[in-house]
Amino acid sequence: MALADSAGCAKPSEDLPFPEIIELNVGGQVYITRHPTLVSVPGSLLWEMFTQKNIRSLARDSKGRFFVDRDGFLFRYILDYMRDQQLVLPDHFPERSRLQREAEYFMLPELVKMLAPKLSKQNSLGDDPCQSDPEELSPNTDATRNLTSASATLPSAVASGPGGTVTTSTGATSTDVRRAGFITIGYRGSYTLGRDSQTDAKFRRVARIMVCGKTSLAKEVFGDTLNESRDPDRPPERYTSRYYLKFTFLEQAFDKLADAGFHMVACNSTGTCAFAHDQTDDRIWTSYTEYVFYRE
Repeated sequence: MALADSAGCAKPSEDLPFPEIIELNVGGQVYITRHPTLVSVPGSLLWEMFTQKNIRSLARDSKGRFFVDRDGFLFRYILDYMRDQQLVLPDHFPERSRLQREAEYFMLPELVKMLAPKLSKQNSLGDDPCQSDPEELSPNTDATRNLTSASATLPSAVASGPGGTVTTSTGATSTDVRRAGFITIGYRGSYTLGRDSQTDAKFRRVARIMVCGKTSLAKEVFGDTLNESRDPDRPPERYTSRYYLKFTFLEQAFDKLADAGFHMVACNSTGTCAFAHDQTDDRIWTSYTEYVFYRE
């Protein structure tokens, strides 16, 4: 919480041009900390900034706070590390790679090492609990692995077709094998109901269509129309409820699911009503609806 007046901070001495309590504006987020905290890691960017003699060279915002043009949300973890040189992150932290980039910018090599991905015994990237949710792999994963190992040991009845497509003795191709699974489509909508039950042009205005399910299935069905910005770099065999679609036509989502062989098996909806104006009978209905699709 920002102080109402920066004059409330301790005044700098002649030997040290910085006050004891320092206000920072990092990307629009305000932080208040002690000067010894900012210089606790010699050689870091903050150490260089707050040990120099010329305090006028540092950028300031309109309220006199020292300004740093970096990610204000991630800076809280940088500041925590500066306090005791320990790294403590929330469970299932999704922005580990971005925090590592911030640590590199602030010249904190030990923190960069802590954030670096660890290698497993098989010299591959290990599962880090801070990078993804600890859901267990579904039974379909084992089935896929069994199919892969079985195809490697099939006799000459399995041949390579045109374009590298694997064709079996029954004529089926590997692209015909589709995994079963659920996909849930959710959307928030609203419409205004006026006098004589007449609806205006905002009938069933869809704000955003959410997608919940396994990452691999969602990408298979929706392709480039799937927005993954809220949950990037999620492994294909993990589940998410944070994807949404780049379009707002509910029927377009249904068409894509039908083309992929999915059928709706359940749905539910909740709604609320409020008066748009006290002097009229217009009512605004808002609702949240979920549709559950399944493919065998």
